[in-house]
Amino acid sequence: MRIDPQTYPDWLQADLRSDHAGETGAVWIYKGILAVSRDPDVRRFASDHLETEQTHLAGVIEIFPSGHSRLIPLWRIMGFLTGAIPALLGQNAVFRTIQAVESFVDRHYQEQIDRLDREALFPEVRDRLERYRQEEVHHRDDAADRLAGRSSVLIRGWCALVSFGSANAVRLAKVF
Repeated sequence: MRIDPQTYPDWLQADLRSDHAGETGAVWIYKGILAVSRDPDVRRFASDHLETEQTHLAGVIEIFPSGHSRLIPLWRIMGFLTGAIPALLGQNAVFRTIQAVESFVDRHYQEQIDRLDREALFPEVRDRLERYRQEEVHHRDDAADRLAGRSSVLIRGWCALVSFGSANAVRLAKVF
């Protein structure tokens, strides 16, 4: 795809910068899981989804090569912790965390897709974001299918914190 990123409106540049930050964070979530978990099912899940997130990150870089957040080191650290902490607590904590993250990402991408549709802009970017959104929904649903039993208050609180953190990370990445 050969689009001059300078032709993107400011709002799309900000969104793509947040997508780059988010995909960076996602790669590091799975790296955090793999660094901590010894559970073969969790490791297989994380390895499979890490590959997809790396593809998403490369794709965002392709369509917006100069659009990196200046806070990339922070997104790597926070992503790693978002994966490693629940991996310490076991399978259900990992799967609930991924379910929370990917539920947020689904909405985030859908908002961008809707705006691109409304403004009839950049159909190639729109189609790529839709493909990524569908793959993120698959990650969310895969995690949900692996859950067993109810989550504890601790895990529900953790997932609320992850959702809050994701929303605020997007706000920061759009600016910095």
